Amino acid sequence: MKSDLSIKAVAPMLLWGLLPLLGLLLLLYLRPAFFRDPLILGSLILIEIVLASLWHYEKLYFPLTMVTFVLAGADISFEGAALTARWLVLGVGALAGAAIWIRGERHSLNAFHLAAFLCVPAATVSAIESNDPKTALLKVASLFLLFLYCSTGVRIAISGRETNFMQGLLLGCEITVFGTGLLYAAGWAFWYNPNSLGAVIGVAVTPFLLWGFLISETRAEKYRRGFGLLMCLILLFVSVSRASILAALVSSIALCICLRRQRLLIEGTFLIVLILAVAAVVAPTHFEQFSMNISNDLFYKGKKEKGMFGSRQGPWQETVTSLKQHPWFGTGFGTSSLSAKGQQVASLSVLEGVYTKDGTNREHGNSYLALAEYLGFLGMIPFTFLIFLVVRMVINVCLWMRRTSNARHYAVPLSMLLLGGLVHAFFEDWLLAVGYYLCMFFWACAFLLDDVMPERRALRFAAASPAHPRATSPVAAETIPST
Repeated sequence: MKSDLSIKAVAPMLLWGLLPLLGLLLLLYLRPAFFRDPLILGSLILIEIVLASLWHYEKLYFPLTMVTFVLAGADISFEGAALTARWLVLGVGALAGAAIWIRGERHSLNAFHLAAFLCVPAATVSAIESNDPKTALLKVASLFLLFLYCSTGVRIAISGRETNFMQGLLLGCEITVFGTGLLYAAGWAFWYNPNSLGAVIGVAVTPFLLWGFLISETRAEKYRRGFGLLMCLILLFVSVSRASILAALVSSIALCICLRRQRLLIEGTFLIVLILAVAAVVAPTHFEQFSMNISNDLFYKGKKEKGMFGSRQGPWQETVTSLKQHPWFGTGFGTSSLSAKGQQVASLSVLEGVYTKDGTNREHGNSYLALAEYLGFLGMIPFTFLIFLVVRMVINVCLWMRRTSNARHYAVPLSMLLLGGLVHAFFEDWLLAVGYYLCMFFWACAFLLDDVMPERRALRFAAASPAHPRATSPVAAETIPST
């Protein structure tokens, strides 16, 4: 009887799986030349990967999404194909996540999710007023898919498997830093440009590795993650990205101070000074040249006569000029009315595949100024409220850490990543650039943090931090009273 029931349950799945396979075999027999096109073959492979990931949506789809977005922004030979593939992966993930969420009657949406979705109509109004409404509306659609996927699909990925998910993120950060170090040592600039390298290492990897270092339970883990932090430091100086270095410093200092680990800050500072002192003694000439180059490139970006922010003054001034011309609803979400030379542009974009070519946007040097230009003062209201909610969550987690001195909570690395991202966004305009992998990861962590806030549901590792004398060993997923 059990065998009959299992056959009845599996038969429909086998039927739906065999029908597409039979169709492909028939097409291969009738049109063999059809499968010699690399674009068609690549599309079929991508569809197969997406379908396989949908079969294990909770475990596989979020890693697939992040890998696809990373490949779309990396220095690889099939970058163009990945640029189009990321939208397919995001769209399918968002729709499938919404369907699973509704069918499974999972957690309800709250004020944070409402604020996120209110940003979509505000962006739509600004897009209609844009010089290139078609491009702007496509970017609004991508924003909607991003928030829909983060509200459903990303939360499904962590629901019920919090420990495995966070350990997977930590392992992914370790692989990222060691892999990046090897690739750059071999001469392959995988992250395409120094700013992207710095953003990945300073905003995303450093907070997670520092958190992993603090909660390490074995010497091997501690040494491995400590070496990873040293590689982060080296890669940040290689990138010469001021915003990334500042983001890493702010998140690291905040984490140590909130957890009452000031001693770790002193030890880290001493180690850096010791390394620099040894380098100065062993090779004084090279050290002097290195210091001069770092000072010129890091602080002044080769424009010492213009001051420390000389490279940002031009984009900032252009943004202010554009905002004065379009004060209420901006120039359209994701589009700018000023070219790099400060002149009006209209409908300069050309769509190739499903991504936007250069021409409708420009460098702003600040995510918040970019949003102000795109949306105007009225359109910025829901976005400002959303960012305010993110800041409030970060502050609440910092206060909780200061009160308990316990690092073994899932909210700790998520909040530090968000803190570093908010600081970094003051100098780079990626905060709502949906196609950028750091934007995807940032908002995924924001929606996850809303679910695992200490006041609502504490999700901690089994052991307690020894830093606080009142700390006890809590049971995983133990509820902490709001007081």
